Amino acid sequence: MNHWLFKTEPSTYSVEDLMREANQTCTWDGIRNYQARNFIRDQMEVADEILLYHSRCTPTAVVGLAKVVRSAYPDPAQFDHTSPYYDAKSPADNPRWLCVDIQFMNKFITPVTLEVIKKTNVLNDMVLVKQGRLSIQPVTATEYKAVVKFGLG
Repeated sequence: MNHWLFKTEPSTYSVEDLMREANQTCTWDGIRNYQARNFIRDQMEVADEILLYHSRCTPTAVVGLAKVVRSAYPDPAQFDHTSPYYDAKSPADNPRWLCVDIQFMNKFITPVTLEVIKKTNVLNDMVLVKQGRLSIQPVTATEYKAVVKFGLG
């Protein structure tokens, strides 16, 4: 099993929004970064666990857990002319962008802030600290366990 961190802006889509979805499941679409797309395409599998991270808010923090429930498939938003994620250059026979479906698992009792992550030795090498702008990023099993322990107590 792999572990991931998915970033989202809570004003756009929050952990609470995921909790309100039917079956607490959603399509994680709109990824328009090639490195993140490659993680989805090449490494992400059903049952992989996810740290949900709220960005562009105060404070930025890991706020909950989800899991992958459907592996990579073409992101339908790339073909929707009305979507902000429309990509006129993505061919239907070889789609450029992929998405996965995720399902809510747990909301943290205590959000794990970026400040806490940066001050915790075992988390110093997280991709979040080294390459913070990436919207989907791998997390080691050790990092995942440490963040979950902080969040769930």
